[in-house]
Amino acid sequence: MTDSTPPDREPAPPAPTRAPVAAQRGETLPHLVAIMQRLLAPTGCPWDREQTLETLRPFVVEEAHEVVDAIDRNDAEDLREELGDLLLQIVFQSELARAKGWFGPDDVVAAISDKMVRRHPHVFGDATAGTAGEVLEAWEKRKAREREAKAEDARPKGALDGVPTAMPSLLRAVRIGDKAARVGYDWPSASGARDKVREELGELDEAIASGVQERMEDELGDVLFALASWARLSQIDPEASLRRSLDRFTSRFREAERLAHERGTALDAMTDAARDELWHEAKLRTR
Repeated sequence: MTDSTPPDREPAPPAPTRAPVAAQRGETLPHLVAIMQRLLAPTGCPWDREQTLETLRPFVVEEAHEVVDAIDRNDAEDLREELGDLLLQIVFQSELARAKGWFGPDDVVAAISDKMVRRHPHVFGDATAGTAGEVLEAWEKRKAREREAKAEDARPKGALDGVPTAMPSLLRAVRIGDKAARVGYDWPSASGARDKVREELGELDEAIASGVQERMEDELGDVLFALASWARLSQIDPEASLRRSLDRFTSRFREAERLAHERGTALDAMTDAARDELWHEAKLRTR
């Protein structure tokens, strides 16, 4: 059974500088595959044997978020562990797919290896690319050609194809805006996107005045999309920005709870004025 719900951790200090890790060839991966096969064998783990691709779906999302969390906290040990948990999900699902007769873990590794070589002709072939921007542009063009080549229907693939609908909405907004921008559908600068934020806020106010719930929801979505577009053009990661804001709020809220407990009371037993005063004190005590 996988451990996908670790206890809350306090932010770790920056990882210390370490000596470079010696080159590795991924030779331990077959051991993990063998462990997974043993767990799924008839005499293996009852919990693992009950799992399906559908039941494992939330674990994939959760483990990916925990990898990001470890990166944000610059915690090397945690990152190593969380990457392992995510890799386990890949091996687990690959073995379930093999049981269905679809593909196995070797096929997954071979497919991504072939793709990386194919999409880096400036490294493995005769093409040239002098900047990261040129690499990205060529990458997107090759992706588009590959999608067209394997399309099973007559509908031409669009610029927004490939953005998962299950992706967190804020991140999806950035990816959609980025892909649309690659075909010229974008503001010329961040100031244009900022003007759009102001316009959408005005429309949200009108929707609020109307009292129509569906209209308010639609306009709020437009505001959030406009903010994501401004952030993208300003080279700001809105997902990371919101995450830091939530971390700050959580830290200050917990400090306010602690201060209230020290004074023999609880936040919900205090007056609004007392809670505000405590909140300002908590802000001074936390980062």
